Amino acid sequence: MEQLPVLNLSDWHGDGRSRQAFISKLADAARKIGFFYLTGHGIELARQQQILQLTKDFFALPMPEKLAVEMTNSPHFRGYTRLQGELTLGRPDLREQFDIMKEEAIHMPSHDLPIWCQLQGPNQWPQNLPQMKSILLRWQQDLAAISVSLLKALAVALEQPETAFDATIGNSPYQHMKLIRYPNSKRHTSAQGVGAHKDPGYLTLVLQDEQSGLEVQTDNGWLSVPPVAGAFVVNIGELLELASNGYLKATNHRVTSPQAGVDRYSCAFFMAAQLNATVPLLPLPEYLARQAQGPASDPLNPLFNQVGQNVLKGRLRSHPDVAKAHYASFADAI
Repeated sequence: MEQLPVLNLSDWHGDGRSRQAFISKLADAARKIGFFYLTGHGIELARQQQILQLTKDFFALPMPEKLAVEMTNSPHFRGYTRLQGELTLGRPDLREQFDIMKEEAIHMPSHDLPIWCQLQGPNQWPQNLPQMKSILLRWQQDLAAISVSLLKALAVALEQPETAFDATIGNSPYQHMKLIRYPNSKRHTSAQGVGAHKDPGYLTLVLQDEQSGLEVQTDNGWLSVPPVAGAFVVNIGELLELASNGYLKATNHRVTSPQAGVDRYSCAFFMAAQLNATVPLLPLPEYLARQAQGPASDPLNPLFNQVGQNVLKGRLRSHPDVAKAHYASFADAI
């Protein structure tokens, strides 16, 4: 039975032989399926369980408390999205979620600044979970560090300098995290937890609870990605597809709603280049370049090398209510 490969990040930090074996396995996984399990990342199981419990605690808050930090309050796309409030392929997803990014200063709208600068700003935090801010911001920073290590390893796997992506992430890459609850589909007519899609950044790291639901599209159909205790699920994003001219492929994936009498919880972390960066086209060696067929061309989902433009495109399409509230004069252009 087909299953995702398991990579141990401690091998990347190990001696020459283990490091080379990791690079080889990473190159194979990133090229063939675009997904893998990651162990050896240094995040203790107790901390993972703390994040999942905090996720449950947030969604257990009374609805008025969640709506007090609703995403429609924020032009920066941070905060709570109610059930079926986000769209994938134009259809509502059967999930509720809470989004955060880095805490940043607000860029006021200006003719001198690109519209995507409005993505930068503060997060919203629920009043009755005061510990949430410090725990999640530290978690986000630690996952960013893991992602940067993986990005360096991917550069080496593509026979580039380890620093090939450094100029695009500067002191800190773009960070975006979602706490997610998928309710039992028996309560609803739709089983689309999340519709089929690709992620727009460099890399995504997903922490799952004990419930299955994540599926990856392969040549043989949809492959289930069951939880593995202590492991993150990692996938390649569209920016790496662009940078490698399609040698690496961002893979379609989806989440089906849980069928049992329980809900499913997860935490997804997305890492991209800084918003003001332009994704480089890497000079692959000839034998790799011959296998690169160019990034996928989808007229309904154009890819932009300018990172802020690419991120804002996804945000506007996924959250039409926020787009209407804060980007009404611009949303039709994306």
